[in-house]
Amino acid sequence: MASCYYISDVRKIYFLRTIFKGEMCMEYIKRFEEVRITDVALVGGKNASLGEMITQLGSLGVRIPSGFAITADAYWYFLESNHLVEKMKQVMEQLTDITDVTMVQKVGKQVRELIMNGTMPDDLTQEICQAYDVLSQHYKNETCDVAVRSSATAEDLPTASFAGQQETFLNICGVSQLLQACKECMASLFTDRAIVYRVDQGFDHFRVALSVGVQKMIRSDLAASGVAFSLDTESGFRDVVMIESSYGLGESIVQGVVTPDEFMVHKQTLEQGFKPIIKKQCGDKKTKIVYAHDNKSTVATVDVTKEDQQIFSLTDDEILELATFVVMIEKHYTKLKGSWSPMDIEWAKDGGDGLLYIIQARPETVSAGKKVTALQSYVLQDSAKNYETLVTGLSVGQKIVSGVARVITSARDIVQVQNGDIIVTRMTDPDWVPVMKRAAGIITDHGGRTCHAAIVSRELGIAAVVGTENATSVIRSGDIVTIDCSQGLQGYVYKGKISFTVNTLSLDNIKKPPVAVFINCANPASAFQQSFLPVSGVGLARIEFIISSAIGIHPMALVHPEKVEDKKVLQEIEERTARYKNKKDFFVMQLAQGIGMIAAAFYLRPVYVRFSDFKSNEYRNLLGGSFFELEEENPMIGFRGASRYYDVRYKEAFALECQALQHVRNVMGLRNVAVMVPFVRTVEEAHRVVDEMARNGLQKGVDDLRIIMMCEIPSNVLLIDKFCQFFDGFSIGSNDLTQLVLGIDRDSQVLSTLFDERNEAVKKMMAMAIEGAHAQGRFIGVCGQAPSDYPEIADFLIAHNIDSLSLNADSVIPFLTR
Repeated sequence: MASCYYISDVRKIYFLRTIFKGEMCMEYIKRFEEVRITDVALVGGKNASLGEMITQLGSLGVRIPSGFAITADAYWYFLESNHLVEKMKQVMEQLTDITDVTMVQKVGKQVRELIMNGTMPDDLTQEICQAYDVLSQHYKNETCDVAVRSSATAEDLPTASFAGQQETFLNICGVSQLLQACKECMASLFTDRAIVYRVDQGFDHFRVALSVGVQKMIRSDLAASGVAFSLDTESGFRDVVMIESSYGLGESIVQGVVTPDEFMVHKQTLEQGFKPIIKKQCGDKKTKIVYAHDNKSTVATVDVTKEDQQIFSLTDDEILELATFVVMIEKHYTKLKGSWSPMDIEWAKDGGDGLLYIIQARPETVSAGKKVTALQSYVLQDSAKNYETLVTGLSVGQKIVSGVARVITSARDIVQVQNGDIIVTRMTDPDWVPVMKRAAGIITDHGGRTCHAAIVSRELGIAAVVGTENATSVIRSGDIVTIDCSQGLQGYVYKGKISFTVNTLSLDNIKKPPVAVFINCANPASAFQQSFLPVSGVGLARIEFIISSAIGIHPMALVHPEKVEDKKVLQEIEERTARYKNKKDFFVMQLAQGIGMIAAAFYLRPVYVRFSDFKSNEYRNLLGGSFFELEEENPMIGFRGASRYYDVRYKEAFALECQALQHVRNVMGLRNVAVMVPFVRTVEEAHRVVDEMARNGLQKGVDDLRIIMMCEIPSNVLLIDKFCQFFDGFSIGSNDLTQLVLGIDRDSQVLSTLFDERNEAVKKMMAMAIEGAHAQGRFIGVCGQAPSDYPEIADFLIAHNIDSLSLNADSVIPFLTR
């Protein structure tokens, strides 16, 4: 056993037996098993949290590597033994302006050198060595490999949220490396970013101490690692666990070297025993950070094989286990705090034993304690189609902002950034935070939603678009650009200054509407944000957007790829579906996850999911579609809606839609989902569709499944009493009803001026539908465009006792505040 000092065999045996029983007291060392969250002043936020989890959650199955903390007392003892405090103060007095980057760098370097040139006191050295020996023995190693982490006494507090200001040293092995890493951790209390951070937070540099955490190393270099949050970091939606994962060490995610895999799990149904993975998005993961072969305390970036890039870095079971850990941790900290405490967690998978471990947990401070009293929405003045898009990436901040672009290629360029500029760079550096505060927005080539640029942008409340791949080569310094983060997870950067408006809804001023108000939703990426609107649920969830954007392939091409005669098209289908067992699973899971995101966002409120209602020309535009679709003269009244679902030309694809909905309801547990059938022409067709659904496992009433019919054809209104025997209710589709009552192709530009839902004939049809449904004791609402566009139509329907209005998201606030 490697040790700094000789310990007799008898004494060593006693020591090993007593220290893990808590009988032996060391002056400067605390085992994690001895530490609780109340010990922040002694061991810092990071170490206190590790001790809290080990002592309180370890027995419940949450895995946390063991270790020990070198206390804050040891830090002060080290400084005093080397007579450093006064010298450090004299250096720090030179810093009078934290925006002077050059001076910050100068004083930071001088203080760190003072600490690194100090000598570790003998008695402190002996205690560290003894504790390391015991930890090594505990893990049955002669010299245990450990992670050495900095844990400041002023971090992870409600008012001090900028984590990662100090350094961590990984895969430290042996006494010599350990002692050196401990000194480097102490010195890192004076990194440039930590100095600026403390000034911003109002902390005295010499009232903050640093505790060093020594923790058994998890060999994620041989497996995967990442971060997890107990909320959606963009919207603040609290009912999901968000996980980011990539191969190798976690620095690749934080540094923005890779775009990681992203997973989301719905909390409530997870706790009920379901498997609600509502999002699985595969990142590029082209490289990973591993330990260099010649020196395990240094790292190297290596390529990931093409095969591994195309698969997920975690299995479904691992995603669910990790989400379970996160939920348990959040519940524990919420109980301690007495109010909701969302958590920011680091995890790692060990390549040796194949198990998942929690290696850090801290409160997430951007959303915690924030009371939503008003909702803001940013809206472009014109359609985004009218603007020139320079680059796209992941959006951060949900805002729109314009400014002068400053392309930063190295640390020397950051002095160019002026107040209100937009920083364009490959990836931000932690030492840039003071300059980032001047910026109106940030655009990066690399990174995911938890990279440094994204985290700091959220903290500062500024908009960012990360992971664009090529922003630094497309955008020039001095260009005027506009960042648009208002459209969900996808962020856009437009050329020039774009006009926009900001709508604000004060939740305190909302009166109860005269009728239930629902929302129309198509994009799963917008669902979390839209869920904050005071609505009763989703009256129309269109799946066409999911099919066209997340899938992009004609479903019959996935059922019968042998009929796709174009080799290039077939090759693209193969590439898109590579990470799934078979092509059908690709369609089912992508569709299920898209629906699941919407259903989770509005959980316990009803979500009416309409089966696909593409027209044949729209189906042809999907990859492989030309091999399965006829060319129709008038697809608007052609082979669409219910007529497809039982027809031999599409019924196998309809079965996949049914499987996706079954997965959402029965595997994810999102039973708030009801289904809606569009464009049912005849009563006989209704019968055939309901039978086809039952054959595919969707039967009315089973597991409380509700089946709704779109009421959008005159025959639906005239024979509504007959249709009632097959459906639980109806939703008026004003667009198609207007088209068919007036005999106007609603795609026709020539006839567009005649298309008007306010026409007396259309209004009479809608009134007849409401009266007919109510006569049979059935629910009826409206989900078409009319009440969103025309307040007088909404008033007309309310006057005729419509049960609900489903409005477009941008119409909800005006309707509720009129």
